[in-house]
Amino acid sequence: MDDVHPRIARERRTVKAMIRLTCEGEHGGEDGLCPECDALLDYALERLERCPFQQGKTTCADCPIHCYHPSKREEIRAVMRYAGPRMLIRHPILAVRHIIDGLRKQPIQSRDKAQGSEQN
Repeated sequence: MDDVHPRIARERRTVKAMIRLTCEGEHGGEDGLCPECDALLDYALERLERCPFQQGKTTCADCPIHCYHPSKREEIRAVMRYAGPRMLIRHPILAVRHIIDGLRKQPIQSRDKAQGSEQN
């Protein structure tokens, strides 16, 4: 976890902020996340950790590989719908960076992953 690319670290901060905003607003989670939101956050962070694109990734919505289980994808979409507009006020830098990341249409395979697939 210490050797994380800044792009992935920012994505982690963004998803954490979005889930927190949603939990506070929809579930009243002022003292931390409710169990459902905590489980979704753990799931999202695990998916990020396993992303084959790593620092070359686009936003998950624009990714050709949907690694989220369909039910979890619906949960995270609900989070994005709720938190997205609020992020501009509460976390404007993360929001703008997330928008910019979404402009990248094709994910870029990390050099290490691409070399590994060539060797196989």
